[in-house]
Amino acid sequence: MDPSTLLLPLLLVAAFWFILIRPQQKQRREIAQLQSNLASGARVMTGSGLVATVVSLEDDEVVLEVAPGVTNRYVRRAIMRVLPDETAVTGPPMTDDSLAEPTTEPVTDEPSSRPVTDRTNRDDVSGTSH
Repeated sequence: MDPSTLLLPLLLVAAFWFILIRPQQKQRREIAQLQSNLASGARVMTGSGLVATVVSLEDDEVVLEVAPGVTNRYVRRAIMRVLPDETAVTGPPMTDDSLAEPTTEPVTDEPSSRPVTDRTNRDDVSGTSH
């Protein structure tokens, strides 16, 4: 058996290792380190996308505040990311007025002068069944 015939499968296994397995192991180590270094007050995201604040840590569990006064208990393995603080966001705070869409027409109590068009399908309103 020629040694060069074994070289190609060994190169494929090595390439598979460096392209797929090694980066995945590195990511797993980073997430495990992140989960072990959690602290109260940190903003985190779970694997399902829930964004919350860490309230307390207990053994393998973490208590997350998802809304003011609303807490949920998760296992540490559910935490996938620590998010940056919200104080880093620049710009004025959003208010209800700034969220409203601007209108092009002035608001009045009078009926509109635009013609009303009927958009019903005449076949549906005939009242007879086919």
